[in-house]
Amino acid sequence: MTIIPAIDLLDGQVVRLYKGDYEKKKIYNNDPFSQAKSFADAGFKRIHVVDLNGARSGNFDNLPHLLDITKTLDVEIQTGGGIRTFEDVKKLLEDGITKVICSSMAVRNPDEWTRALLTYPDRCILGMDLKDGKMAYGGWEKTTDQTLDSFLTPMIESGLKEVLCTDISKDGTLQGPNLDLYKELKNRFPDLQWIASGGVSSVKDLKNLQQIEMDAVVVGKAYYEGKISLKELHSLNN
Repeated sequence: MTIIPAIDLLDGQVVRLYKGDYEKKKIYNNDPFSQAKSFADAGFKRIHVVDLNGARSGNFDNLPHLLDITKTLDVEIQTGGGIRTFEDVKKLLEDGITKVICSSMAVRNPDEWTRALLTYPDRCILGMDLKDGKMAYGGWEKTTDQTLDSFLTPMIESGLKEVLCTDISKDGTLQGPNLDLYKELKNRFPDLQWIASGGVSSVKDLKNLQQIEMDAVVVGKAYYEGKISLKELHSLNN
């Protein structure tokens, strides 16, 4: 299981939100580059970066910080937030971003998302954010009633390989990941690579995710709150 440390950017600062609430943020670092460098220096090769401003505005508000990281450090960046069209995907990948994560685009603009999948099948990650069992988008502020099967099947047929699934009710809570949810998803869609996100609070949580054979996990608040050290994270990283 690959462990991917997270950097959530809001107004150029490294923050964490509580259950996706922009009004409940906590600032951990005013320098995104120094945060990314600490992950790279610890041996991590992939960093998860979310542009929280972009998730709301549809603009790449924090892109300069991402480009500073990609051009200077030897790390891969997977990023989401503000990606709305195929041209957005193309721009980010051409700028040096390794993989893009799209959620709102897949719901609001499925034709553009399908085009991106067909063109860059190995570099597009679906961001599937679940709120009370429903898929959320637009900075987690809106939901859709579409079923998971009807949502995912056409994407798989178009080349979807990787899904980052966030249980919003767990995000930023340090209450443990939703293991039952991830087990169900892996059983229903075994050909997809699944990245868990939300709720990780301890080494035990990570070992539980390993036991259900999750492919990867994003870790944010547990590290920032001192629940897990970078050394511990790296020791579990495959």
